[in-house]
Amino acid sequence: MEKLSLQFKMFIFSFVIVFFSIFTSGAMMIHNIGGAFEKEFGLRAIAIARTVAQMRDVQETVGTKQGFETIQPIAERIRLATDVDYIVIFDMNGVRYSHPSESKIGTVSEDIVKNVASSQHEYISKALGVQGFSIRAFIPIMNSDATKQVGVINVGILSPKWYILVERYKSDILFSLFWGIVIGLIGSILIARHIKRQTLNLEPYQIARIVQERSAIMQAMDVGILATDEVGHITFINRLARQYTHYFSNDGTLEKIFQNTWLAEEKIANNENYRPLLLFDQMYLVRTFPIRINDKNAGYLIMITNRQEAHILAEQLTGVKALVDTLRAQHHESLNRLHSIAGLIQLDRNEDALSLIIDEITDEETIIQKLRDKIHDYSIQGLFLGKHSRAKELGVDLTLDDDSYLLDFMTGFSSGDMITIIGNLIDNAMEACLTKETRDVNILVQGDQHFLFIEIQDSGVGIEGNPNKIFDYGYSTKQQAGHGIGMALIKQIIESNKGKISVTSEVNIGTTITIQAGGEIL
Repeated sequence: MEKLSLQFKMFIFSFVIVFFSIFTSGAMMIHNIGGAFEKEFGLRAIAIARTVAQMRDVQETVGTKQGFETIQPIAERIRLATDVDYIVIFDMNGVRYSHPSESKIGTVSEDIVKNVASSQHEYISKALGVQGFSIRAFIPIMNSDATKQVGVINVGILSPKWYILVERYKSDILFSLFWGIVIGLIGSILIARHIKRQTLNLEPYQIARIVQERSAIMQAMDVGILATDEVGHITFINRLARQYTHYFSNDGTLEKIFQNTWLAEEKIANNENYRPLLLFDQMYLVRTFPIRINDKNAGYLIMITNRQEAHILAEQLTGVKALVDTLRAQHHESLNRLHSIAGLIQLDRNEDALSLIIDEITDEETIIQKLRDKIHDYSIQGLFLGKHSRAKELGVDLTLDDDSYLLDFMTGFSSGDMITIIGNLIDNAMEACLTKETRDVNILVQGDQHFLFIEIQDSGVGIEGNPNKIFDYGYSTKQQAGHGIGMALIKQIIESNKGKISVTSEVNIGTTITIQAGGEIL
């Protein structure tokens, strides 16, 4: 049954519905026709009874000893002429003076004696007899002066049987059944075609399977996924999204689930890039996509990734590529040192070669020791060391301020967040200095679990116009693809942790960027 086509199912259902509808309608029609017949029979019977009751021979002979000899022929003649089933005339004692069966003449009817004889009212009743239900009309017989009741006339007509009515109207019933099935078949085909067009020519079991597969796939993904309708009501939420948002109800709105966050306060737009979102002291990244059906807005798809995704994004921005550049710079610098040392040795200037080696070792050890003393996270130490090597290759004087220290990451910031922030700030500062003769970059980092302060100064070309435009997504002075993301991402991370970022700049003088989150500077 599950694999049957929608069109065939609708044909079967239409046939069953039409059949039972016509069957029910036919039964009601037979019932109504039967009721109409009974009403007509009642009126007919009472009219015949009135006529007989007005006959003088009946009025004068009923109740007399030999009255049946006059009354029986009159009643039978009228019965046969009017095609009724029986005409029975009683006196006031319930004695029959006429009856279709002559053996009943002269007998007494207790029913007439108890319920009818004393009444002078006309009425119609339905009673069950030997031959079935009959419609009976009771009319009192008055004397010739109409001052006294002398008897009762009972005229009866048998009700038609239901199978007789069915036989009589079977052609109408079959005609209705035939055309009902034909119309139902055509209607079911048209409706099925319309529904299949609306469902992309998929059968119901195929649609159900697609929905189940979609739900299973969405639940199995390692990304939190929510879907909404056009007004923001949640229509789907997978297990990870429930875990991230701590929302386990089956309905809700974005304002209710993401209250006090930018996702609830801002109107969702097409945002194919990650934006940070702080939920329950945990940083997540969010991507939103509008859902459009027939060029109309049908809702939104929201994807939430955990902190690990932030790490991956940080590695994409400053990790793998920066690591390759750093290794290349160190390799290039090491080759230069080796070439210099080898040349001095060949010139028999061994003392100069030894002095160069000692200077290089001392410089490296000084930088490494400074990082160990002031920065307690190995990933940030490695980042500074790599950026220092890259700065030497570019001819930039990169300095970590002596007042710097980073005891721990402030709550809400991850290692990936810090790599993203510091790495992008240093890269932008060094690139701003490349066209200047003086190439100085100084960075001050202070922070622990409760606050974060970063200030980076460069002697670069500065920013023309409004310096805050560097935080606009996609803004960059570089022509290569993939730029214009770093500063926008930094701003989003800082503001998601309720921090502030500011920039001051003078053209050809330099730029200073300050970041502060949490408590006051120690």
